[in-house]
Amino acid sequence: MTDDLVSPFAGDEELDAEASVRPRRLADFIAQHRVRDQLELLLKGAMGRGTPPDHILLSGPPGLGKTTLANIVSAELGTGIRTTSGPVIERSGDLAAILTGLAEGDVLFIDEIHRIAKPAEELLYSAMEDFRVDVIVGKGPGATAIPLDVEPFTLVGATTRAGLLSGPMRDRFGFVAHLDFYSPADLDALLHRSARILGVPITPEGAAEIAGRSRGTPRIANRLLRRVRDYAEVRGNGIVDEATAKAALTVYDVDQLGLDRLDRAVLRALIESFRGGPVGLSTLAVAVGEQSDTVEEMCEPFLVRAGLLARTPRGRVATDAGWRHLGKKPPEGRGALPNQPDLFARDAETSP
Repeated sequence: MTDDLVSPFAGDEELDAEASVRPRRLADFIAQHRVRDQLELLLKGAMGRGTPPDHILLSGPPGLGKTTLANIVSAELGTGIRTTSGPVIERSGDLAAILTGLAEGDVLFIDEIHRIAKPAEELLYSAMEDFRVDVIVGKGPGATAIPLDVEPFTLVGATTRAGLLSGPMRDRFGFVAHLDFYSPADLDALLHRSARILGVPITPEGAAEIAGRSRGTPRIANRLLRRVRDYAEVRGNGIVDEATAKAALTVYDVDQLGLDRLDRAVLRALIESFRGGPVGLSTLAVAVGEQSDTVEEMCEPFLVRAGLLARTPRGRVATDAGWRHLGKKPPEGRGALPNQPDLFARDAETSP
């Protein structure tokens, strides 16, 4: 789901609404039951011993609650939290300044930790294991390493690309968890909770309609709830029911499966312009007027997961379900798609 649904005039109000519906305790965290149980054991064991818990790595697609869980860890421990992101930490000195400013037991949350600079990553190794950092002063033969002690802390790293983490970094985390997409029932429960917090009257049918179009992602579900709320207040009776949800999501170009304008444009170009494929990524991106990275990272994952598109060694191919989703009949006599398409490597352009 793209950010097209967020009004450019929303500003701080939109951010405040997003923060207000985030659970603050582990007991309030909906879904991810396995991860939640494992975290509860980790945190209670550490608190019983009076020591900081092991470092925590959370991986998974965007919008599933990694940042929320990091804040919950801090709240459950009763400690402070310092938040930063991998791309911001460009030099080892930047990270050393953050680490030496932590109080005992604090949580350091690094989002997109796979994008941290290599010098800073190497400095982080000793901080995670020995709670010590060596700051290099000077250059060349006269350079001196000054050891600085760091208060015991817990690092919570979040990543959407766990495969890009180096082995040494991944091995230093004592607890590694992968967050899965939410089921419709979990999203339904989440929407009812968010509606209560935001003061939005919602019917079971209205919640089910929004949940079915949320791609299994709570961030998207909460965003759609706020947009449907706007529609209900402006053009309806203020109640989010099934009819209101359907009408509102039609206005915001979100179809029954959760596809937005760009998703449908990619699928339509693949089917109408290239007869269902196969076609290379860059050619497909040019056809919809977007960058290749945008199509690959924002559209393809959901289209593949929904079974509407397949990635093959020859290029992108629309599945029979993709044809039918656009109301078109799949062509007859097509060869079967490969059983194990390459879902990760970029495809080469197909020859004319």
